Amino acid sequence: MGTDYQDARQKMVDNQIRTTDVTSHSVLKAFLTVAREDFLPTPLKPLAYIDSDLQISSGGEDGVPRFVMEPSPLAKMLQLAQINRDHVVLQIGSGVGYSAALLSLLAGSVVAVECDPVLAEASSAKLSDTGYDNVAVVTGDLEKGYPSEGPYDRIFFNGAVETIPETLFEQLREGGRLVAAIGTGLSAEAYVFVKDGGVVSGRPAFNISVKPLPGFRKAAEFVF
Repeated sequence: MGTDYQDARQKMVDNQIRTTDVTSHSVLKAFLTVAREDFLPTPLKPLAYIDSDLQISSGGEDGVPRFVMEPSPLAKMLQLAQINRDHVVLQIGSGVGYSAALLSLLAGSVVAVECDPVLAEASSAKLSDTGYDNVAVVTGDLEKGYPSEGPYDRIFFNGAVETIPETLFEQLREGGRLVAAIGTGLSAEAYVFVKDGGVVSGRPAFNISVKPLPGFRKAAEFVF
């Protein structure tokens, strides 16, 4: 007897997401709609709805392994971003396309940047095959974003970083929000930044533990 993925998806939302203060109707509906198993390699499909990060790549030239983010922190970060159908979203790190599919149901359009050509090709093909046609996956340096299609109403980081380059804040539209997990391991925090009057200000929203994205390292400080 095979896995009942629809039932597993409902249980993920009820037991992993609703119980962690996610109340946004649009976010909950997106998680109930997108088939997480469709975006995973065959050996991982039976694990699609466990409460854990799932590794989908050992990393490119940078050697940073890539993961599909655990459902609860991903849902909390999406709720923090306050995305609606009028928004153009820049996603930093498409991975295998699962979170981009969620964003496609929340936003008007999505540009997803991916530095790993293999993941970029796989996520683009899967998003197209599954009908998420308002997402464009582009290959490029995550730290540079994708300025030619900006400015963006929302910028969403699909992983943790140590620092955010100024060029990404420059791609944020006036009144826009940028959401990222900043820090490493259990000491990371989800931050929301808002651009108002050309000035970007940010605040920590909640503690979070999210796997890192390649790049985004703080410059080493000189120590006497």
